[in-house]
Amino acid sequence: MQRSKATGIILAIAGPLLWGVSGTTAQALFTNGTVSSNWLVAVRMLISGLLLVLFGLFQDHRHNLMVWHHWRDASYLIFFSFIGMAASQYTYFKAIDYGNAATATILQFLSPAIIIVYLAFSTMSWPRRVDLLSLVMALTGTVLLVTHGHLTTLAIPANGFTWGLLTAVSATLYTLLPRPLLEKYGSIPIVGWSMLIGGVAFSCYYRIWAHLPTFQLETYARIGFVVIFGTMFAYLFFLKSLHYITATTASMLGCFEPLSATLLSIIFLGVQFGLPEVVGAILIIGTVFVQSWATMKGTIHTRKGHA
Repeated sequence: MQRSKATGIILAIAGPLLWGVSGTTAQALFTNGTVSSNWLVAVRMLISGLLLVLFGLFQDHRHNLMVWHHWRDASYLIFFSFIGMAASQYTYFKAIDYGNAATATILQFLSPAIIIVYLAFSTMSWPRRVDLLSLVMALTGTVLLVTHGHLTTLAIPANGFTWGLLTAVSATLYTLLPRPLLEKYGSIPIVGWSMLIGGVAFSCYYRIWAHLPTFQLETYARIGFVVIFGTMFAYLFFLKSLHYITATTASMLGCFEPLSATLLSIIFLGVQFGLPEVVGAILIIGTVFVQSWATMKGTIHTRKGHA
């Protein structure tokens, strides 16, 4: 039992770590001007989606094709592919392109705060105290992160901040939209097919074959890392971890994504993080821990009530 839990924790850390390293690697590619964010998004989704679909078909081809047997679910999958999957990938890489990997990844963690606001309006109910605490932490952290603590100036480009906020919104849609499909068909088929659909559409729209980067081993090695390790393996590791640990624990370990992206950006890309940014990042990422703690506390109380 302990060994299984340890395996789950290792996998749940490995996935976000790879995502974080992938974001920093993408920033290096954009900074050098070797590839555009549009091209990398298209290639990342196309190849990773294809590999995930093939992996799923190899595991259980009938189950991974089942979603296409129901036209309503298939239509919803296509809708999610563009509004959820492709949007989250596109906004994230745009935020890196206009800003930096560290800030983009941290702003993405505003998603829980957006979900709280959405649920409050959709259910017409006042947020819980723990939700209000999360909102205050998220807003304060965002202000500190993007202003260096000087409220009259932006410490990052306005475009980077805007795309970072859009990343948080798209991450919210990515979290909320696929739940019915995930419960019915599982993670690998939905993630794989949605990536492949979005990748095919983006590839055709941006004509990736017409914008191939000049061949350099280092460039293609970085692209390969983003596609294979930073996408396919990162998703597989994180999804596999859910077989051993709870989603709450996995979400808390997701903090390794902004942690790795920030440290690598500081060390290798010269991104500067002062005390206000560090405090802001801690507050934003801390909302995940606050929400996870509330979830675990509620679960414990529920179990006691049934005892």
